[in-house]
Amino acid sequence: MEIFARLRADFPSLPAERDFSFARHTTIGCGGTAAAAVFPQSGAETAQLLKYLAAEHIAYCFLGAGADVLPKEGYFEGVVVRFGRMAALSSAGEIVRCGAGVTLGRLIKTARSLGLGGAECLTGIPATIGGAVTMNAGMRLGHIGDLVTRVWAVEDGILREFSHDTCGFGEKVSIFQRGFAVCEAELRLRFSPRSEIDRSLVAFRTMRAGLPKGRSMGCVFVNPEGGHAGELIDRCGLKGTAVGGAYVSRRHANFILNEGGTAEDVAALIALIQTTVYQKTGILLREEIKRIP
Repeated sequence: MEIFARLRADFPSLPAERDFSFARHTTIGCGGTAAAAVFPQSGAETAQLLKYLAAEHIAYCFLGAGADVLPKEGYFEGVVVRFGRMAALSSAGEIVRCGAGVTLGRLIKTARSLGLGGAECLTGIPATIGGAVTMNAGMRLGHIGDLVTRVWAVEDGILREFSHDTCGFGEKVSIFQRGFAVCEAELRLRFSPRSEIDRSLVAFRTMRAGLPKGRSMGCVFVNPEGGHAGELIDRCGLKGTAVGGAYVSRRHANFILNEGGTAEDVAALIALIQTTVYQKTGILLREEIKRIP
């Protein structure tokens, strides 16, 4: 029995989709097709689902807003787990609790309406809470991990609670990158005058205004200690370098733009950048993006 049919039979109330297109649901706009996508509606349902997929030896991957990821071409004989239906958002004082499917844009808008500041550094980042916590999204002036107090995530088929100190947040890393499914997060913001929040939002939007437009994954590489990946790539003369339909942005060298290219084009360009930068500087750039499935 095909994967989609098995899911419908064993999880009749679980929203599911057959023949899921990675190209249509990722910001880089390439990739193949998965046998099915599913949309769990709670942490408990996610735990039950992942335990089932493991027991049935069905491959799976997670996908949030579709940014910061590079899917493969071809057919994925597996399941894409998406969290858009887990979008509850509540607050109590300075504490905000968000489901994995809450977008950062919605978080920031809601926080502003409540007079809560601190999340402005996340403005303009196309991510959901689940993906943002997993990748510790942010910029040099702040990351989401700085705000997190607790996370609920599925590990080995069990829904667990993690305190901030056990999340392993670092420069674009967390323990959740080891295959955990982030289902919910609690953030501590701070009461601030709305005028102050607005000034901060304008400042961060201005910082991001110069970023390249078009299909991309966002920044491809983590900034090395004491430097900037984009500056290194630029110094190596790689701006504008192309492989197939993928090319290094002339505006910001840490962005790869895609104009009709394949995932193989993007992957080959990433490898070319890493090799060239390492040969010329001795620095091996670490990928910020996640490869799926």
